[in-house]
Amino acid sequence: MNYLFTSESVSEGHPDKVSDQISDAILDNILAQDPRAHVACETMCTTGQVVIAGEVSCNGWVDIQQIARKTIADIGYTKAAYKFEAESCGILTALHAQSQDINMGVSRATEEEQGAGDQGMMFGYATDETDNFMPLTLDLAHTLVYTLARIRKEGKLMTYLRPDSKSQVTIEYDEHNHPVRIDTIVLSTQHDEYVQSDNGQCTTVSPELIKKDIIAYLLPRVATRDSRYGHLLEEFLKDPNAKLLVNPTGNFVIGGPHGDTGLTGRKIIVDTYGGRGAHGGGAFSGKDPSKVDRSAAYAARWIAKHLVAAGVAHEALVQVSYAIGVAEPVSLYVNTYGTAQVQISDAEIAKTIGQLFDLRPAAIIRDLKLTQPIYEETAKYGHVGRTNEVVTKTFFDADGKPYTREVELFTWEKLDRLEQVKKAFKL
Repeated sequence: MNYLFTSESVSEGHPDKVSDQISDAILDNILAQDPRAHVACETMCTTGQVVIAGEVSCNGWVDIQQIARKTIADIGYTKAAYKFEAESCGILTALHAQSQDINMGVSRATEEEQGAGDQGMMFGYATDETDNFMPLTLDLAHTLVYTLARIRKEGKLMTYLRPDSKSQVTIEYDEHNHPVRIDTIVLSTQHDEYVQSDNGQCTTVSPELIKKDIIAYLLPRVATRDSRYGHLLEEFLKDPNAKLLVNPTGNFVIGGPHGDTGLTGRKIIVDTYGGRGAHGGGAFSGKDPSKVDRSAAYAARWIAKHLVAAGVAHEALVQVSYAIGVAEPVSLYVNTYGTAQVQISDAEIAKTIGQLFDLRPAAIIRDLKLTQPIYEETAKYGHVGRTNEVVTKTFFDADGKPYTREVELFTWEKLDRLEQVKKAFKL
């Protein structure tokens, strides 16, 4: 019997994502000066106010206010009408040194024996239903709000758009877990109250106007991104039973941190797999890679993606768990949901993977190059399923002067051990 599954995403202007991006921008600027720094940076943002708190131990100094204001401006909160604006919002900072009790468990004389920064379990997931090995519902939800933000920043179409938006995608799957059709798309976007037309007249921005523009401008762009769901979008627009719900409340002028208080780490399902697989509960943003909440979750995705890309299974969930201060994982678990293409059990797959990938925290950090300042990009549109690439980024030194560094983003999306995995499983 067919079933429906739903995932959601939020834009970079969503208040929780504003907080995530500020936390990760601060982390990046600290790591750019001191790759061995320990950082746990939490941000809260609300009407006209940002509060930054947490623990930092590093050799260096960064201008927290400058970094936060630049991040807010880059997102698009640059107008007083938003009641949260980059240059005028208040910024309160309450950072202090990392607990020595925690540091004692993490730091070791031998780097390879670095202990986990905390206990917990982390999950990685991959599926072959999209080209980037992500669940289709989440991939489409991300693409909708990402593309909407690009349209907003271009400033040529839909000029009434404001930074805050959300999407939700419901897809019908058949009994073999293959996507059949898009059942529902929900799009809620913050907007100006009025928009000026070419003849100078002001028109009220209504859900009907936004829906018309979404059909005309947004959906055609999204349809070109991945051939696997391009035709599904085309069929969606022709399907009389499909539902496109735009700003269902009827109005979304008040939004962003003025509409809802934002907190770091509150969008963990958006950040990962949209409800597919599982989640250990630990948030990512603002944490340096000694925190296995972040680094081990990336490593688990790296492994799961290799398993699916190598043909070991059509779908894979990987769990790894740790005890604080202990280097070796407590457990490693694999679930292929009955889709394995090899004649061994999931437990045997996990055993083989444990021999191929070193999951001690220091080894993960080394293999995935996680001491690079690469985290602000992860704080919007998902930490996984992204494009691995080398880019040049700008940071600020202790005097507030900009400098650039070349870094490699999303290293956990690389399939750099694909041949080793295929050989190990005789594929």
